[in-house]
Amino acid sequence: MSQYIELNAYAPNKSDIKRVVDALKDGDVIAYPTDSGYALGCKMGLKKPLQQIKKIRELSDKHNFTLICRDLSEISTYAKVDNTAYRLIKRLTPGGYTFILPATSKVPSLTLNKSKKTIGIRIPSHPVPLLLSEALGEPILSTTLILPEEVSPVVYAEDLSQAEQSSKIDIILESDYCGYEQTTVVDMTTLPIEILRLGSGDATPFE
Repeated sequence: MSQYIELNAYAPNKSDIKRVVDALKDGDVIAYPTDSGYALGCKMGLKKPLQQIKKIRELSDKHNFTLICRDLSEISTYAKVDNTAYRLIKRLTPGGYTFILPATSKVPSLTLNKSKKTIGIRIPSHPVPLLLSEALGEPILSTTLILPEEVSPVVYAEDLSQAEQSSKIDIILESDYCGYEQTTVVDMTTLPIEILRLGSGDATPFE
């Protein structure tokens, strides 16, 4: 059965943050609010929680997982970013964008898109994922929490209590607010840059 933890996004209880981070290190899967709906997250490099997330979402090995980064300086550790891409990402983050980039060797191979060796990168504007990644000391490996047969992300923690998949989620976080629209996904591995999905992030800078 899932544990429910309520976090005040702007004045979080430090013991609750530690509890979640310790669970991530132990291989647990968490559901947490972001500025683009709920996400499923786990620690990078751990096979069991990654497989657990794939089962919940019914994902293939071609799915682009996303690293939730704390800041711009962390992005270059896990993704290959040229000067043009860096300037664009700097201008648009934090916010509702996911950038698909070539991964560096710091990204565990089991995390990568198997055919392209790419990884999604984002810096959300919601404080909860930033607090967690800061406390964890590395990005959280994540994907949007969309239940099978649904097209939109979960936006309320209570909706998960009725879902069969909730039994596979170790910790469900409740917080002050949650976005409802998925991110705009930007493939920066191609020229010209390609918009793979329109979402909350303004696509005008790529036109």
